[in-house]
Amino acid sequence: MSSAVLPELWLRGVAANPAAPSDVLLRLLTPQARPAWTILCEERDLPADVVEAVVAHPEQAVRRGFARNRHAAPEQRGRLVNDSDARVRAALASGPRPRLGRAVALPDDVLETLLAAQDDNGQGHMLTADEIRQELMLSGQISQSFRRGMPDHPNPELRAQAVGLWLWLTPGRRDALLADSNPAVRETARGHRRILDPAEMEADLPEQGCHYRDLLLVNYAVSHVVAERCLAERRDLWALAHNPHTPGDIITRLARDPDPHVRERVAARADLDPVLLAELAQDPDDTVRNRALLQPLPRAWSERDAIDRIIGKAAQSIGPVDEMLVEPEGSWYESCAASAHPLLRRIAATCPELPEELVRRLAGDADDDVRHLLAYNHPLAPPPIVLDAFIATPRQRPYLRTLSRLPRTGLHQLLGHDDPDVRALAAADTSLTQPPVHLLADPEPRVRRAAAANPLLPLALISSLLNAPRHAEGAAANPNLPAERLHELLDLSGLHPVAIR
Repeated sequence: MSSAVLPELWLRGVAANPAAPSDVLLRLLTPQARPAWTILCEERDLPADVVEAVVAHPEQAVRRGFARNRHAAPEQRGRLVNDSDARVRAALASGPRPRLGRAVALPDDVLETLLAAQDDNGQGHMLTADEIRQELMLSGQISQSFRRGMPDHPNPELRAQAVGLWLWLTPGRRDALLADSNPAVRETARGHRRILDPAEMEADLPEQGCHYRDLLLVNYAVSHVVAERCLAERRDLWALAHNPHTPGDIITRLARDPDPHVRERVAARADLDPVLLAELAQDPDDTVRNRALLQPLPRAWSERDAIDRIIGKAAQSIGPVDEMLVEPEGSWYESCAASAHPLLRRIAATCPELPEELVRRLAGDADDDVRHLLAYNHPLAPPPIVLDAFIATPRQRPYLRTLSRLPRTGLHQLLGHDDPDVRALAAADTSLTQPPVHLLADPEPRVRRAAAANPLLPLALISSLLNAPRHAEGAAANPNLPAERLHELLDLSGLHPVAIR
């Protein structure tokens, strides 16, 4: 690697340096430092005065990067909600990148602005307000409490959008939207009323297989005519068995269907007749029988949904789980935590509100997936199991690195680990008795970078590493470097010496 690349490596390292003062970081907002903008604006936390400069920066790339910054508080990012550039507003709506764990909700006033926005046809924006709204809907940044309050929101635009939650609304809320004072809300509600009308669903159902047909058969009211046709043609039976609105006599027939996948869906239902449940508990198929025996009656549909998120998947394929619009009762999660069935304990481990005594219990569980799911999902998960999850589940490491409860010290025993991600974590340990000098020769760049950034290194060694392309970026990120040296690196990189104000 040529020394000609050193200036860019220095810029990137200084941008990541946790000890860099504001006057250093502000210099990185000049156009000459563009290679460092992603690290500076998206990948680290920023002092308040640098945030002020970023949100007012003339370059949309700077503002857009900050709109995606997962280290910034939602209130800080939300200041860009009225940005003149639609790409910046879209970045805010789509949320931090990469998405790691549950997204943190934007403030209510920011959500209302994005959800109620209208296009300004005179501006010629590349992105429409509806496209930005769709990004927000999929981003996880709308809290479920905000969604639940939308049917009663004073803004009629949001009440109209709340109609899209028709299946989850109580009958009283549906009636209120049908009688809303705003004609647009009433009209939208009347259009959605057909969702729970079997005759309307029958009229709307496409004949050929498509996403819309699947949507209707899985969620909407089902007429006997449609159900009988599906039974006769032996298609879409899994969807009927899953749908909470399928008529009871059809469910009885599906419980005896030759396809065990269909019977398993029946066995999971919350409205199952006790006699039918007892029959499925004796099913010859293990999957059907186990699902029937997993939960006694009475059950809730939200419990079925919580089980469906976990069953049949490894912990690292599940990761941190999102809040559901309708969550099971907390007492149900607590009973799951005390269950002898490991699947139910895994479900309990995904609940971030689980009491501390149950967290301690699950932290010592014999089932690896229980401990790993607890590490991903609970704020009180003990650091040792978080570290264990980091080592054992590579797929979730980017998320686990964001957790303050992931141990960063006391990692000496991991310096020689076979996995470079684990070595890199250990290489950054500031409690080591000796600087990790030997890892500067590691074959993996991320390990070398972490070792070069470790403040245990002597300042003279850090200075020499700044001139080595294999180590320059990590060395420039080392918090041992004084501010004067960081300014010198920026000078050598051709940056203007005057900070942006």
